[in-house]
Amino acid sequence: MTQYSWLIPVPVLLPLLAAGLALVLGRRSIAQRVLSLIVLSTTTVVSVILAFAVNNGPIVVDAGSWAAPIGVTLVVDRLAATMLVVSQIVTLGVLIYSLAQSAIDDDPRAPVAVFFPTFLVLSAGVSNAFLTGDLFNLYVGFEILLAASFVLITMGATRGRVRAGSVYVVVSLFSSVLFLAGIALTYAATGTVNMAQLSQRLPEIDPGTSLMIQAVLFTAFGIKAAVVPLQAWLPDSYPTAPAPVTAVFAGLMTKVGVYALIRLQVLLFPGGRMSTLLTVIGVATMLLGILGAIAQDDIKRLLSFTLVSHIGFMIWGLALVNEWGLAAAIYYAAHHILVQTTLFLICGLIERATGTTSLSRLSRLYRTAPVIAVMFLVAGFNLVGIPPLTGFVGKLALAQASAQAGTVQAWILLGAGILTSFLTLYAVTKWWNLAFWQTAEDSHSALTSVVVRPGAPEAIRQGAQRQLDRVRDVHVAVAERSRRASRASRTETELTRSSSSRVMYAVVGVLIGIQILMAVASGPIWDYVTRAASDQMARTPYIQAVLRSDGRGIGTSADKSGGTQSVPQTPDPANTTKAEGGEPDAQRTHFLPVTPFPSDGASPTESAQSSAQETTDDGITNVGVLLPQFLPEQMRVGDGQ
Repeated sequence: MTQYSWLIPVPVLLPLLAAGLALVLGRRSIAQRVLSLIVLSTTTVVSVILAFAVNNGPIVVDAGSWAAPIGVTLVVDRLAATMLVVSQIVTLGVLIYSLAQSAIDDDPRAPVAVFFPTFLVLSAGVSNAFLTGDLFNLYVGFEILLAASFVLITMGATRGRVRAGSVYVVVSLFSSVLFLAGIALTYAATGTVNMAQLSQRLPEIDPGTSLMIQAVLFTAFGIKAAVVPLQAWLPDSYPTAPAPVTAVFAGLMTKVGVYALIRLQVLLFPGGRMSTLLTVIGVATMLLGILGAIAQDDIKRLLSFTLVSHIGFMIWGLALVNEWGLAAAIYYAAHHILVQTTLFLICGLIERATGTTSLSRLSRLYRTAPVIAVMFLVAGFNLVGIPPLTGFVGKLALAQASAQAGTVQAWILLGAGILTSFLTLYAVTKWWNLAFWQTAEDSHSALTSVVVRPGAPEAIRQGAQRQLDRVRDVHVAVAERSRRASRASRTETELTRSSSSRVMYAVVGVLIGIQILMAVASGPIWDYVTRAASDQMARTPYIQAVLRSDGRGIGTSADKSGGTQSVPQTPDPANTTKAEGGEPDAQRTHFLPVTPFPSDGASPTESAQSSAQETTDDGITNVGVLLPQFLPEQMRVGDGQ
């Protein structure tokens, strides 16, 4: 067993086990909170350790010691480690934020006893999606996410949340059905769902079948990632949920889809066959998303549209089909997880301070909430890409990748990205001005100048004017109540709320600090994601880590420290690699003991010799040789029929 391989299942198994224990604890909310905090803190530390450990090559663990391609394999490489670290940091931050919010919220409709177990299940699903090495287990991860997210998005069972949850579930189920159909097509065509083995077998099947599989899987993952034209569900679903739920959804859910698209386009279907389609989707996602955001009056909805828009930047990097573009896409995904989560948490602070997220009812918040104003401005400028923040680093890398590619598609993507960035700058400054700077009368005049056009028909102008007048009256009344409340004496309950609110402010401040730290350390981080992109484009490190000649197809993997007896095999140069210095470039183990299959009384050496005579072209032992009584002739992997 290698030094770190036993840590790989921890981000998946530990939250699942803790979720079951949290359900047993029931309404012992303090115990649930402490348990959740300990578990997610542990998984965050584990993810950081794994991120450093993969510098020696991808690390692989076989669930139950059933080696690939039979069993479920968990793989952590630099790409998975990057996404895992950022997702765990965000999940832990949102948990702490929600702990503070629960201390000051007294909503009888919110089933707090269910929130923490469900949140842990969500974390396990995200980790499973990032770490899995086969398509079907990726589908399982998506379904874990779907089940947990439906509970979270309908928390409180209000009319709006149930409606949004219903839309979300219907769309997600459609995506899951497509994904399952794609898995069935893939297995029928190749006889495997292991992604490393698929990368070798998919080029050998009929091109039409390959294109159909790619299209089905791309559509399923595109829905998860909310790319245009598959994004309509997102702006209606996210804004209704509580702030912590919306924040973790915005940060992670779509990025799981983006991660799956990267694996699909780079590992399974390399060569840029769909680069033109990706270009069209990337341009449309960037521009339509930000134009939709500009038209919104509610901060939650406009942030949902910016979320869609900036998914397009990741598609931009993927569409370039070069190493620099892929590295930029990975970096931008990590950046966007942090900044989008931060903005939604700030939105929760705004809603707590004012009781609303409507821009038409907000004004001059910089006087009553200057810290919120500064945090929103910093996070917003990071979203825009103002130097020297991480958004600027990611967009500059994308621009350089387009310049390196030098194709018409690359220049189109560059132009769309620049235009989207300017529109994002306009949108952020407009939102900040309306919410934090202008008075009620200024906001009313600004909205009037936009809505009540001089050339519009008189009836429309009068109706719009009456509606805006009503909005102004409500806004002024809300502002006056806020001023009276600020002059009132502070009770003990209000002091408690202030103390809990400081924790929420601290979480947002830490997330902004991490973004600034990423900008300061952009050199080492960029080097890390560049190596991650290089490994993905080469594909060899990942494939050789999973499909090594140490028991492939027998159900065991080499474990020199455990009691499992591994069956020797004839080494295959295509699947056996050594790094510099003679050390293996990948680390492998299994985390459950297993007894090797008997071979009709034959010795392990005799069994290995007979097995070696029936290997496939890619070095994977024919399963039918070992299990003839269970598998018919047609189902034997690598049978060639």
